[in-house]
Amino acid sequence: MELEKLRSDMVAAMKAKDKPRKEAISTLVSAVKKVAIDEGCREDIPAELVDRVILKELKTAKEQIETCPESREDLRAEYQFRYDIIDEYAPQQMSAEEVKAYIQEKFADVVATGNKGMIMKSVMADMKGKADGKVINQVVAELCK
Repeated sequence: MELEKLRSDMVAAMKAKDKPRKEAISTLVSAVKKVAIDEGCREDIPAELVDRVILKELKTAKEQIETCPESREDLRAEYQFRYDIIDEYAPQQMSAEEVKAYIQEKFADVVATGNKGMIMKSVMADMKGKADGKVINQVVAELCK
């Protein structure tokens, strides 16, 4: 995902007077800019950084939904709306089957050891941002059985 796409969608939401959507996208743009400044690439922001920030924001939004009290339906609806908007921009994640096939193909030698820690270390470095860590962990645990 490119930062310019986020900016143009934010402007479109402003023009459409869609304040909740504009605020959700604006939060993403701000988070991307902050991380870019922290990492020293203020001018030329790579798409990989944008994707990484979007995934982090998506995870945060999901945690907000899960920890929101049942009695606060208004707050839950707001968090869900924000999650849905962020999810539109999130890069597609691999399914458990795709992760299993990928690990068996690329890391067959490491999987053969049966050492879960070594497998996770190798796999997570390569698959960061391509699949959810929980899914990877479950697949590796299954392969180590």
